[in-house]
Amino acid sequence: MAYVVTENCIKCKYTDCVDVCPVDCFREGPNFLVIDPEECIDCTLCVPECPAEAIFAEDDVPASQRHFIALNAELAKIWPPIVERKAPLPDADEWRGKPDKLKYLEK
Repeated sequence: MAYVVTENCIKCKYTDCVDVCPVDCFREGPNFLVIDPEECIDCTLCVPECPAEAIFAEDDVPASQRHFIALNAELAKIWPPIVERKAPLPDADEWRGKPDKLKYLEK
């Protein structure tokens, strides 16, 4: 079971999670991070590090966010790895917790 980055990461892209990942399974897009399900070892270290509370165990992804399981797998194949913490997006705090952000996802 892999971990999944969900909608609350969109337009925030905090990278605290990247710092603690022992296998570098995060991938970076323009305004969102995903977890490569083939690389994730289910260590749970990233979950408490996410200020946006956007990371869930695959089995615990809320029903309204289940499509992010496939989206993480799809984008992990094309986005490059991110292995170091970076500054969040400039207006991340304004976007944290806002609903319906999928339309803002940049691929």
